[in-house]
Amino acid sequence: MKNNRLMLLAATAMPLLFASAGSRAGDAAGHAKDPVEKPPHLQTDAVTTDGSVTVGGQPVPYQAVAGTLVVHAKGWDDSAAPDSEKDRNAGDDGNPTAQASMFYVAYLKKGAKPEDRPITFLFNGGPGSSSVWLHMGAFGPRRVVTADDTHTPMAPYKVVNNAQSLLDASDLVFIDAPGTGFSRIAGKDKEKQFFGVDQDARAFTDFITQFLSHYGRWNSPKFLFGESYGTPRAAVVVNELEQEREVDFNGVILLSQILCFDASGDAPETNPGVDLPYVVALPTYAATAWYHHKLPGQQTDLAHLLTDVERFADTDYAAALQQGAALDPARRDAIAQKLHDYTGLPVDYIRKADLRINVGMFQHELQEDEGKYVGRFDTRFSGPGMDPLSKQAEYDPQSAGISSAYVSAFNDYVRRSLNYGQDKTYKPDIMIEDWDTKHQQPGQSQAQPGPLNVLPDLAAALKYNPRLKVLLNAGYYDLATPFYEGITEMRHLPMSRDLQNNIEYKQYSSGHMVYAHQESLQALHDNVADFIRRASLPQDQPGHPSNGG
Repeated sequence: MKNNRLMLLAATAMPLLFASAGSRAGDAAGHAKDPVEKPPHLQTDAVTTDGSVTVGGQPVPYQAVAGTLVVHAKGWDDSAAPDSEKDRNAGDDGNPTAQASMFYVAYLKKGAKPEDRPITFLFNGGPGSSSVWLHMGAFGPRRVVTADDTHTPMAPYKVVNNAQSLLDASDLVFIDAPGTGFSRIAGKDKEKQFFGVDQDARAFTDFITQFLSHYGRWNSPKFLFGESYGTPRAAVVVNELEQEREVDFNGVILLSQILCFDASGDAPETNPGVDLPYVVALPTYAATAWYHHKLPGQQTDLAHLLTDVERFADTDYAAALQQGAALDPARRDAIAQKLHDYTGLPVDYIRKADLRINVGMFQHELQEDEGKYVGRFDTRFSGPGMDPLSKQAEYDPQSAGISSAYVSAFNDYVRRSLNYGQDKTYKPDIMIEDWDTKHQQPGQSQAQPGPLNVLPDLAAALKYNPRLKVLLNAGYYDLATPFYEGITEMRHLPMSRDLQNNIEYKQYSSGHMVYAHQESLQALHDNVADFIRRASLPQDQPGHPSNGG
């Protein structure tokens, strides 16, 4: 089965890119026809329960709301909504009937004043992923326990009080994208209207503004949290919220970022002349080789190693790749040797690859002598190869190792504890074969085809609201969205240098799902909670990020 938590189809390549770790169940679930769910018109619903979570030794009582809000396709006018079931089924070219019921679980601290209580909207990626991963692995009040870097044993799975829940710092709203989880789509051209970069962002923008009205949260400090494909979604959504809906957000929190798909290391050979993917992936190759003890003259200090590798990647390696066939043979050999020192791959293999190692090749080759290959989402994981003669890896060991735990735990939790979904099928991931990659960047008159690049969107949001803060989080062992790729992207945001001060960076000894590693989960919680608290303060108050707090 394909991993589709990070899976945007770029125009010049086909990097089935994100999600956040698990994706096996999505293939079958995404195509299944659920006989009990064929609504001609989707409905809003909600179920409310009470709970409490202990974070930092302090109990946080909350109200949990599991439900759906209905959003419509572009061009919908609620004043012209059809009056009858017959009208809804017939359709109206002037008022599109395509709609989505977007499932969410909101955790709202009891007794808190809206203006004093931050609220954070969280989502995973895909496209085609629900938000079960962030919900059950990172910040919800209950967390499923999984093995650190090996396959988690089968059920029964252990679900515990999540001492790293973000409810100590913010109310939380976990959102499932249209068609995923318990979210559903209906109406004429429903896939076309919701399965695309701009269509998807519009649905999330509509959902968030509806939620603010429905729960009276317009005057709360507001944050977006996007993981994997959720990071380009967050960049587009925050700009739309600010410029089209006049809703300023306090901060955007990005986890495992990719905003420019030309930088993807999944199939860069299909885009010759663009060598950036090889450059930004190299530090992750080095960290992975270090973790698996494959480096010649193994260093003990990862931080020192990465400093050296990043410097080499940005200078000698980038310059050598740029020269292409004009590179001096002696210089080519020297670069190949240095790549061997930093990756552990054989010099001859590196030469044959013309100094260009894509992600799949590295996965396959690092532990080839052991008959294993490393994971893509988390390179600390290894798994046996399906075909010893294949050039690249055929499945992801981390996804195979933890997804059942997440999906099983959530299916049990949502029905037993949240009292929702007893007669519905939860779709953790769905396969989307025709995702519309065209995107209308700020200032452009129409959407353009090609590899997605939303750096202009995030830059526009920062320029439109120069008080907006951004926190970038990444794992050292993530090959789906290498940590140095995110750093490089941020350094190339098309905006004035002073706005770079609005961006903070945090790295962790984990993979794509940073929170799948216990120590990293604690650090992620602490960093994000601190960011939310500081960015929620009045701008002139000590401790705010603008004041060096």
